[in-house]
Amino acid sequence: MTASAQRKVALVTLGCTRNEVDSEELAGRLSAGGWELVADAAEADVAVVNTCGFIEQAKKDSIDALLEASDLKSTGRTQAVVAVGCLAQRYGRELAAELPEADAVLGFDSYADLSEQLRAILDGARPQSHVPTDRRRLLPLTPATRQAAVATVAVPGLGQPGGWASGPHGSDLAGIAPASGPPVLRKRLDERPWAPLKIASGCDRRCAFCAIPAFRGAFVSRHPDEIVAEARWLADRGVKEVFLVSENSTSYGKDLGDVTALEKLLPRLSAVEGLDWVRVSYLQPAEIRPGLIEAMLGSEKVVPWFDISFQHAAGPLLRRMRRFGDAENFLTLLDRVRALAPEAGIRSNVIVGFPGETPDDVAILQDFLIAARLDVVGVFGYSDEDGTEGIGLPGKVAQHEIDERVAQLQDLVEELTAQRAQERVGEAVQVLIEGFEDGMPFGRTAFQGPEIDGQTSVAAPGVPPVGSIVAAEITGSAGVDLEAIAR
Repeated sequence: MTASAQRKVALVTLGCTRNEVDSEELAGRLSAGGWELVADAAEADVAVVNTCGFIEQAKKDSIDALLEASDLKSTGRTQAVVAVGCLAQRYGRELAAELPEADAVLGFDSYADLSEQLRAILDGARPQSHVPTDRRRLLPLTPATRQAAVATVAVPGLGQPGGWASGPHGSDLAGIAPASGPPVLRKRLDERPWAPLKIASGCDRRCAFCAIPAFRGAFVSRHPDEIVAEARWLADRGVKEVFLVSENSTSYGKDLGDVTALEKLLPRLSAVEGLDWVRVSYLQPAEIRPGLIEAMLGSEKVVPWFDISFQHAAGPLLRRMRRFGDAENFLTLLDRVRALAPEAGIRSNVIVGFPGETPDDVAILQDFLIAARLDVVGVFGYSDEDGTEGIGLPGKVAQHEIDERVAQLQDLVEELTAQRAQERVGEAVQVLIEGFEDGMPFGRTAFQGPEIDGQTSVAAPGVPPVGSIVAAEITGSAGVDLEAIAR
């Protein structure tokens, strides 16, 4: 295909870092299929919107993005808008019927041949959207038997089917000698010094408020050789920090026959030349083993940062959510972490307003948050999600009451996290430089996760390049953001 005839595509990504990995997989597939990737949807023949379907606000944001892209069809070069991602997978034909502005709504099974599908859409085809199913049923119930079957199921971010073993891999996509691991089906869409790296997909938990397992499928681990190969690929492209993502990182390896696989993977990632930091996200408190804590804190490049999904602290309410633990157990876990690494960063999310939640439950959660001294806390109000157990539970909390509890907890969290940031004044830290604001370099410390945990500005001599790590001392704070001076 000549350069003048080359079709252009823009990928618009909403939602979490797992979606970012999926978009870069799609970018790799489309680039290998002859498409030119552009950043601006107004400059593209096709805008592919990778949607999020997690909670109501995320769905609304995804719909708004699709409508905004559709508007370009009447004002710019854009000829078609295609919905992919979680919202598209979750609702399929229903979304297509309710959103005629989208020229196609495609599920995960369409990812392997997306290039051909987009060309057909530009030629006037309108592919029929799928009827959503529970994707947990596509793989065996027993984790130990899943790996043999996973090649027959589309699992975004794992490159199957038609991915690692059989997909097209151009020179810009692979960049890895065959001896160093499997080929990488991915193309970077930004130049940040950090990148998400998917270690697993899907979830086997049955949390009563969460629909993700039904449309993401059963839990599947990536082979560690693939993960290490992709980490090398990222490092070769200037990435200094890999951010390990999944729906549940503490389950990694259970379908590979080794529940300690993550502990063994971390030293291998630490040995990747060019990487400075390895960060592990989304840990389930009930599955955090002492050996995992020790491996995270004992591996050279793994940063002391714990993203622990508590969701609440009242034991009986957590059981109603189909989760485990309580305030006492959670505080014991935090004590175990801090006994080994007092400076560790710890973040979490909580949900208020789940059916049956009482004022006493909210008080327990508040007391826990005060005692926990977390660096960052996300507070979410419960909303009914299609297909979840929670939608049918009695004891619904009125929306105005949910809103009041969210506001109450957010005010408390804002105060507590600001106090925690102030406590860090005087600490010696390393800061990964990510950019500049008004000439001042900024970045993140090891205890700050990307995009979600605030940032640290650094007064430094000269101009430290993006991607460099600067030794500094924290001198002040504003909310969760920090100020530091290079040492």
